[in-house]
Amino acid sequence: MAGALYLKTGMAGREDFERRNDLSWKEFFRDPSLWWDKRSTKRNPRQPDFKHKLTKQPLWMDSPYNPSWVAEELISRGFTAHHANTAEALSPSLIWACCKTKDLSTGIKLHNELQSRGLAEKNYSRALVSMYAKCGDLQRAQALLDKHNSSSIVPWNALIAGYARQGKGQNALDCFEQMQREGISPNSVTYTCILKACARMRAIDKGKKIHEEISKQGLLEHDIILSTALVDMYAKCGCLPQAQGVLEKLPSRSVVSWNALVAGYAQQGHGRQALDCYEQMRCEGIQPDSVTYTCILKACAGIRAIDKGKQIHNEILRQGLLEHDIMLSTALVDMYAKCSALPQAQSVLEKLLSRDAISWSALITGYAQEGKGQQALECYERMQSEGIHPDSGTYVAILNACALTGAIDKGKHVHDEILRQELLEHDSLVGNALVDMYAKCGALPQAQSVLEKLPFRDVVSWNTLITGYAQKGKGQQALECYEQMQQEGILPDAVTYHCLLNMCSHLGLVEEGQGLFDSMEAVGGLKPDLECFTCMVDLLGRAGHLIKAVEVIQGMPFTASSAIWHCLLGACLKWVDVNVGTWAFEQAIEVDRSDVSVYVLMVNIFAAAGMQEKAKDIETMRIKNKAWKLPWCSSRTDTDDRVHEFFIGDTKPAQSEEIDMKLRGCWS
Repeated sequence: MAGALYLKTGMAGREDFERRNDLSWKEFFRDPSLWWDKRSTKRNPRQPDFKHKLTKQPLWMDSPYNPSWVAEELISRGFTAHHANTAEALSPSLIWACCKTKDLSTGIKLHNELQSRGLAEKNYSRALVSMYAKCGDLQRAQALLDKHNSSSIVPWNALIAGYARQGKGQNALDCFEQMQREGISPNSVTYTCILKACARMRAIDKGKKIHEEISKQGLLEHDIILSTALVDMYAKCGCLPQAQGVLEKLPSRSVVSWNALVAGYAQQGHGRQALDCYEQMRCEGIQPDSVTYTCILKACAGIRAIDKGKQIHNEILRQGLLEHDIMLSTALVDMYAKCSALPQAQSVLEKLLSRDAISWSALITGYAQEGKGQQALECYERMQSEGIHPDSGTYVAILNACALTGAIDKGKHVHDEILRQELLEHDSLVGNALVDMYAKCGALPQAQSVLEKLPFRDVVSWNTLITGYAQKGKGQQALECYEQMQQEGILPDAVTYHCLLNMCSHLGLVEEGQGLFDSMEAVGGLKPDLECFTCMVDLLGRAGHLIKAVEVIQGMPFTASSAIWHCLLGACLKWVDVNVGTWAFEQAIEVDRSDVSVYVLMVNIFAAAGMQEKAKDIETMRIKNKAWKLPWCSSRTDTDDRVHEFFIGDTKPAQSEEIDMKLRGCWS
């Protein structure tokens, strides 16, 4: 067959063979009369279907090396696997060719052709189910499988794999169970596909059962693809010790199996363990690939390990991987950006042969997160000037930059772009970023208008708007949003309560704050955390209800933090309450004797009450307990281009008089 002919050419000649095959078919369709038609006389699949009358060039209709367009052209011209136009067999190989090339339209035409010829669909069901599943038409694939109940495992595997690829894990599991009920035993391919489905839907319990089945059959010892899928399943389900345990028991490990574990650690935020796995992999003599480097750069970004990141960068450059891998180059940009090395991030980006929206988004996000909104906006303009269309991630990043810089006009322009692309209809992240941009720019009516038009609102959307109103001191509107979100069936979370309680504290809304605090468990199903208790102490203290604040502290289910004592002592200073202040001070130094703020507050309380001797005693205690005030430091570049550092209380003779004169000049 054509496969044998291809093997004779050797792997190095694959491209040349495929090119010549393509030209031969074009020659055939230009004038079929120049070719002998062997279909009706061939007795062996090795014999060609057509042979050129002069050159003797052979052609096989069902060759897997045919160009994808050939099958459709054969059908359109009425050529089948046999010369006769009666209801004879249509070659399943043509359907398998569509499966391989993912040519759904031609596959449907083949299916229609066999139906129009009155051929038995069941004889082709294995190929048809596989073709539809591989091409992503899972509804047709499932319907055919249900109709014909194939006893072959091939179509079952194809359908399970199709469901797993599309993220329909439950459908894959249902198909797997249906297959077993019909007495078809799974093989390694089945288990590999179903483990991928378990990984996608985080179905760890089902994954463990599959693991037990695989172990009983002894399949892991000989199948590296299956074992890698098992490592990946545990890693994606967050069970990293189990993933590593499976990997370490494998008789042979590949770069793919190591990648699954490294990716798991990196994605779960365990950057140090990811680096350890990387080093162990190198010790075993396994050469990293682009996927490894992408994962390990993510790990470096997570723990801000820029030195290790630079080392990886050098390895990548030596192997010349950046030129052809946009995902790897984006990971490198992201690593430098997250490590605050923005000049290096931009340098990497500018050297790339091809840049896309994802790589630009990584840099824009880096600038925005570092508070450099103007640079983020400039990058966005450059990206657009290169003809690169922003994606959802880009819009989220640039809206954050607009919020940071107060660039509401630019934000409105971005809003218009988002509306034209209809992104708000299916992307909550973009919608929430848009609400946040308007809120942080002080345009709260626009923020609320955007939120009300979102097809899908979640607690993050509402928290963003509530925070905007709270920061602008609009307590009534913030509380109305809180009520409205509940009416929509959205439960408030801890962030909601932190924001509202903090707002009530600063606005003096004691009754409202107390009501929120008391209703947390009933309304949101939440128990107050330490931050909520801190807000309540601050709220009551600012309002002068110091005894109630003390009762809140005493009723806490956990130990008070330094922040709580700071709030109470600050309130005691405001209301000059020596008794409560003294009690709070004694409790605070039990928590941290070196906390200088506590001593300063207590000194000020005594001073405000006119108790100077008590204030001196506290100052003496501070020195005894070595709670040193942090020295204030300054530096300047003098006319001699030298940088001088000095501290409060600094008595160094060198330049001290000159520095003193300079400081006096600053204040005069």
